[in-house]
Amino acid sequence: MLSLPTRLLCQQTRNLQGKQNILSAAVNSLHQKATANITMEKFGLPKRLQGSKPSVWNEYIALAMQYKPLNLGQGFPDELPPSYVTDALADIAKSDNPMLQQYTRGYGHVRLVQALSKLYSKLVDREINPLSEILITSGAYEALYSSIMGHIDVGDEVIIIEPFFDCYEPMVKMAGGVPRFIALKPNKSNGTITSADWVLDDAELEQLFNNKTKMIILNTPHNPIGKVFHREELERIAALCRKWNVLCLSDEVYEWMVYDDAKHIRICTLPGMWERTITIGSAGKTFSVTGWKIGWAYGPANLITNLQMVHQNSVYTCPTPIQEAVARGFELELERLNSPDCYFNSLPQELKVKRDFMAKFLNDAGLKPTIPEGGYFMLADWSKLGNKIDLSSEGDQYQDYKFTKWMTKNMGLQGIPPSAFYGEDHKNLGESFVRYCFIKKQENLEKAAELLKKWKS
Repeated sequence: MLSLPTRLLCQQTRNLQGKQNILSAAVNSLHQKATANITMEKFGLPKRLQGSKPSVWNEYIALAMQYKPLNLGQGFPDELPPSYVTDALADIAKSDNPMLQQYTRGYGHVRLVQALSKLYSKLVDREINPLSEILITSGAYEALYSSIMGHIDVGDEVIIIEPFFDCYEPMVKMAGGVPRFIALKPNKSNGTITSADWVLDDAELEQLFNNKTKMIILNTPHNPIGKVFHREELERIAALCRKWNVLCLSDEVYEWMVYDDAKHIRICTLPGMWERTITIGSAGKTFSVTGWKIGWAYGPANLITNLQMVHQNSVYTCPTPIQEAVARGFELELERLNSPDCYFNSLPQELKVKRDFMAKFLNDAGLKPTIPEGGYFMLADWSKLGNKIDLSSEGDQYQDYKFTKWMTKNMGLQGIPPSAFYGEDHKNLGESFVRYCFIKKQENLEKAAELLKKWKS
């Protein structure tokens, strides 16, 4: 009988085993991919978060870390805050009262809500209950989140004024709400333009209100334009809120930073608006301590209750030492509220000088600034410089992203692209602008002026 030599039989066996191993590996690979796909699908973003994108801040902070430009983009001071505020925190850290290092009241440290009650009761000419009408939050950011999540249900429409602080839209969507946008637009293009020249179209605003409208988000003084809404503008918004029974979420974190003849009017003080307004404030903006992340919301108890439900089941309570320090800061300022020495009064005087300096050096460099009435940001139209720079190296979709990234990499000066503050349909309205921050050391503003001067020459 003829048979294969043993060595050939062994080789054939090895070949078969090799093929089986390859087949088995292929099957395992397919199985792993199928399992991975199922896992990815199951553990992907929930529907309420789908479509979310990394924020402009994450992207531009990374850009700043890589290129180390002069950063006039992010909205934080680079000078020391008032010494009495930081001294208070240091004293609290070394205090022999152990309770100052432990949990405090979930809805707000009692000393702080009492101080805020005294302040805002004067400002809105109404007695505010510190325990039921004020909520302390993890920054104004959480106050916004708790307000939106606590009041917006699936299908509720929320009117958002563009440009807007970029968390408004995703927060509304997370709550299942439907954002409806309306843009502030400049009503002139020649001569000096101020934030007062950026206005809403009254007819367009009126058409947005309907039976599904649950909320309008107002930001005054405004970021990034610096608009301080005038009484007549607020009265038109208030009339529509009353007519359609709509809640107003009023983001007023820049309330003390108002310039020239502008006056900050709290919309909750208008007739019929207290019962339908939640007002938001910020210790970070008020005392120039943005890293402390303490904010608050105040309004009628029945509205604040909804925020409390969100807060108690997420953040629960904010840091006791920082709340205590902020409370002591307010107590000091309450004693001199009408004095020039009050920080709330001295800070805008200092910022006005910086604002005017920035407006001049931007204008000298060929940009066209909008002079803000409030806040500490300035929009500048850079479109006239478009033919002087080649932005083809930048692959972003929007021109303001290309411009700000090119400036960061090639000029060493960083700003923020305002199209990030518009809904998808209106991003083109922000493409010709850049946002700069002027609550910076004078020496850094002078460096920015010198960079732009050298570039122009």
